[in-house]
Amino acid sequence: MDQIKVGDAALSGNVYQTKKQTGFVHRLKRDLYKNRMIYWMALPVMAYYIIFQYVPMYGASIAFKDFSPMKGILGSSWVGMQHFNDFFKDVYFGRILSNTLLISLYNIIFGFPAPIILALLLNEVRKNVLKRFVQSVTYLPHFISVLVLCGLIVDFTARNGIVNDLLAFMGMERITMLLKPELFRTIYVSSNIWQEVGWGSIIYLAALAGIDQDLYEAATIDGAGRFKQMLHVTLPGIMPTIIILFILRMGSMMNVGFDKIFLLYNPITYETSDVISTYVYRKGILEANYSFSAAVGLFNSVINFVLLVVTNKISKKVNETSLW
Repeated sequence: MDQIKVGDAALSGNVYQTKKQTGFVHRLKRDLYKNRMIYWMALPVMAYYIIFQYVPMYGASIAFKDFSPMKGILGSSWVGMQHFNDFFKDVYFGRILSNTLLISLYNIIFGFPAPIILALLLNEVRKNVLKRFVQSVTYLPHFISVLVLCGLIVDFTARNGIVNDLLAFMGMERITMLLKPELFRTIYVSSNIWQEVGWGSIIYLAALAGIDQDLYEAATIDGAGRFKQMLHVTLPGIMPTIIILFILRMGSMMNVGFDKIFLLYNPITYETSDVISTYVYRKGILEANYSFSAAVGLFNSVINFVLLVVTNKISKKVNETSLW
């Protein structure tokens, strides 16, 4: 009798599971049909990420092999962590790691708050004509290509450039700035801010537009001035946006722009300008050491991933705002 009851329970459980799966399939088919145009639009994006982002991950396995183009990935011999150990023991490991971290840190300290400050200042401008003019002027540098931008920087910082003209006017000595290692990071970070501050402020201006205006009226009735309104209404209103963008920035902390540094640096300034991306270029492309450069790139990606996860977890615990 007990065996019959157990058998009936198992049968009813299987029937329930089958009905549940059938219901899920039915709902999925209905959703695919109902939102078929959205899925068709999403298909190219999904194909892009699958083909160009996920499929190439297989090639990262050469970081653990002695890769030879003649043998291919499968035919190359396995060496394990040898390339990572070689990288950690490399004489330039400390230099490129510290340069990457310092440039990224300076970009975060000085570059990350710049669009926020610009957005807050623009939010206080009441004349729309002036506001649109400032927005247009600050947006334009974003659309300048890296090659043109670096050409401008080289010309402006040359011995006879406009920056040295200003220094000479103030009685200072003319110098070729890009040949001074101690000035490279300042030039790189300040030019980054100039190029991206306007573009980066767009998302903060959009967040500011979503703040309830009744909060400003209530603050005014309570006697709060413009500055206190900014501190107690505006900043809390855009704080979730700031936190999310900060988490994303931390997730790409080790990705210092290769193109710009490659076009600006030279052997004289390697001690302050050589970063992981340029080191990978020299090892992988110039020296054809593909496995070693893949190991360095993989190390860089793992650090970025760890920083993203840690920052997201800390943010979730402190203020309950996170990416996931």
